[in-house]
Amino acid sequence: AVEVAGLRQEEAGEVAVLELRGRLRAGRRYVLQLGFQGRLEEDLDGLFLTRYTDRGQSSMLIASQMEPTYARRVYPCFDEPAMKATFNIRIIHDPSYVALSNMPAIDVSEVKDENGSLWTVTTFNTSLKMSTYLTAFVICDFDYVTRTERGNEIRIWARKEAVKNGYVDYALNITGQIFSFLEDILNVSYPLPKTDLVALPDFGAGGMENWGLMIFQEASLMNLPSDEFTSRKAMIALIVSHELGHQWFGNLVTMKWWNDLWLNEGLASYFEYLGATFAEPKLSLDKIFYAHVVQPVLREDSETARSLSESEDKIKGSFSLMSLFDNITYSKGASITWMLSGFLTEKLFIRALTSYLKEFSFSNANQDDLWTHIQMVVDAQDEVQLPAPVKQIMDSWTCQNGFPVLTLNSTTGTIRQEQFFNKNNRKSTDSYNNTWIIPISWMRNGSSQPLTWLDRSSKMFPEMQVSESEYDWILLNVNLSGYYRVNYDQLNLKRLARLLENDPKAIPAVSRFQLIDDVFALTDFGYVPIETALELTKYLAREDELFIWNMVLLNLIPDNLESTLKNHEVYPLLKKYLLKRMLPIYHYYAGFIRQNVDALQDDYFAQVYLEKLLATACWLGLQDCLDLSSELYAKWKDNPEYKIPLLIRRTVCCYGVAEGSDKEWNFAWEMYNHTDSVEEDEDILLYAMSCAKESWLLYRYLQYGLSDTLFSSNCTSVIISHVVTKDIGHRLAWEFVTENWPLLSQGYGHELLHDVLKAMGRFVKTDVQIQELQVFYNATLEEDEREAITMLLESAKLENIERRKLLIKIASWLEKNLHD
Repeated sequence: AVEVAGLRQEEAGEVAVLELRGRLRAGRRYVLQLGFQGRLEEDLDGLFLTRYTDRGQSSMLIASQMEPTYARRVYPCFDEPAMKATFNIRIIHDPSYVALSNMPAIDVSEVKDENGSLWTVTTFNTSLKMSTYLTAFVICDFDYVTRTERGNEIRIWARKEAVKNGYVDYALNITGQIFSFLEDILNVSYPLPKTDLVALPDFGAGGMENWGLMIFQEASLMNLPSDEFTSRKAMIALIVSHELGHQWFGNLVTMKWWNDLWLNEGLASYFEYLGATFAEPKLSLDKIFYAHVVQPVLREDSETARSLSESEDKIKGSFSLMSLFDNITYSKGASITWMLSGFLTEKLFIRALTSYLKEFSFSNANQDDLWTHIQMVVDAQDEVQLPAPVKQIMDSWTCQNGFPVLTLNSTTGTIRQEQFFNKNNRKSTDSYNNTWIIPISWMRNGSSQPLTWLDRSSKMFPEMQVSESEYDWILLNVNLSGYYRVNYDQLNLKRLARLLENDPKAIPAVSRFQLIDDVFALTDFGYVPIETALELTKYLAREDELFIWNMVLLNLIPDNLESTLKNHEVYPLLKKYLLKRMLPIYHYYAGFIRQNVDALQDDYFAQVYLEKLLATACWLGLQDCLDLSSELYAKWKDNPEYKIPLLIRRTVCCYGVAEGSDKEWNFAWEMYNHTDSVEEDEDILLYAMSCAKESWLLYRYLQYGLSDTLFSSNCTSVIISHVVTKDIGHRLAWEFVTENWPLLSQGYGHELLHDVLKAMGRFVKTDVQIQELQVFYNATLEEDEREAITMLLESAKLENIERRKLLIKIASWLEKNLHD
């Protein structure tokens, strides 16, 4: 035995230091025993307490969240992912509760404390060798539903009321299926005898993959048995599938350190889509993957200053680990995995993953280990030929910031690459000399061509030269198999635009989406003029895919600019141009809404994107849309039992109020104050009441917002924020805020001011307007805040001036093209 002279904690390094009286000898085994204690906070990190209501009773539970570095708050440990160990866990708890951990309970006994009270002792089986951040504990009085799949007992725990009402039945139905799917595809068995999934009323993440004890937010796991709609199920299938993917990627094989977190999250996010579309075959894998994963992260990645895999010291020195849990890690990780699987073929990719999982089971790996296993598989066959070693190809995607844009010259067949960056505010060019090794899937005149590679900054592809014939066209990055954007020359773009007008289906849906999305992104970043993007919208009357319409509308009518556009001369032109093209798809869906909305229960994109289509049609003043909203709203007003279809409830309520008089507004107010209105509906009604077209109604609404008796205080700022974004509301709301500032500032302080300011900033076009806002800020803000606000206003002004220039260009293009 070696005596311990002292123990001290070093807060900064998060370590406890033991000073010993003797020396430790290499190769000997020592046992260290530590007593420890900590406080149970209600903060959702480490080991925490949560209060909730179940069947009208207030209850509480204890649960844990250790990732990334909270295990050290719960028990003394070497809290590093590569220091794996086995854990023997025993929990002593009140007999009316059940205790859960990673492993099955092997013994439950009783013990008396010094006051003679009885406690239950639950002892769990020794865990597998695992990382500290995956240890988990839950102590609750939940109920569960269960079934066994291939010897793995699956239990889903939730509030008693939720279990009784069947809210977790759907999750139970798919969990076993997805487990088996992953076992079969990866060819590696799940090593635990049981799996618990727990739905917490309050949890910091969507889900957490603790081995054998996954924890979820209630919303991520619960589905009303009456809710037939795919979109709700899809969300549950995606989250469950993501956490199940982690049982292999993360739990069985863990990254050596957090800088390679994408090996956990990117691969789990990739398999999440495979698993979910397996459980819900009605989902179209490539459309949903592109619309939810690739496209949003391409938008974000062009502005991000970090690469997927960073060096350890860079992370240790510069920022907290939490900031690694972002879209780059998850969605870019999944996107380049998708690309990798594409050029390797899924067969080889999965073969390499199986070999990687088998070699590193119960230990740790970094990205080079994955490249090695892929290389071994590639070397052992001769069908797939790569232009460079796997590591060299993949490092170009994981170790560099951003992504490339490819520019094709279809006359010469030359393609060159450069980093995609914002040319409008170009600071310097020095960081933009990156080169990627890029797989190019392509088609010519509708027929797919063999995959080719661009491995330097530019290269000539004679097979990509087009002839004189305007029916000869080229499409690159087919079905978005690669993580990059494409910029075509005018000649090829004209041909593609023409093709879209004559035969849009000649281009696969995902490629149509990408073609148009790329051109709008290229416009935003100063590569091509806005007119080029608009040319590609002419064909839209023949576009029947909602996910494509949604992307076009978000580009032409961004949610936060509706009121700006409404006040500009571009509005009547946009109205004429777009409505003409929207009518076919609008009437198709309006038919379902009027006759049989349940027929849309399997149309995932209708559930996610129909709202934007309808809202735009109403915003553009389409009479049928306004009538439809009034009809459905009136139906509800006459019979409060009637439910407006949820997919479009927000828009219908908004335009129901907008088209009505104070009667319609008062009805919304009455329903809002109804005792049993659900939170979701309350949000919808708070928004709808700001849609009134009469200034006095909006003013009255703002006044109501001030009254404590009418609203809980957090609604006041929501009301102001809703009103300020409306075309007639923004002046009203601003005057209201300035008049009532003394009162408002007590309740909301500067949070509210910032929200209102963001909205006001969209209307600042002149120095006079800036001065007006400035006078108010000077009177209300501290010195340091004033400077920040002045900068904010100045940049808002510049943005608005740029936007006006852009809108004038759009307006003149629309005028020329209205009659096409």
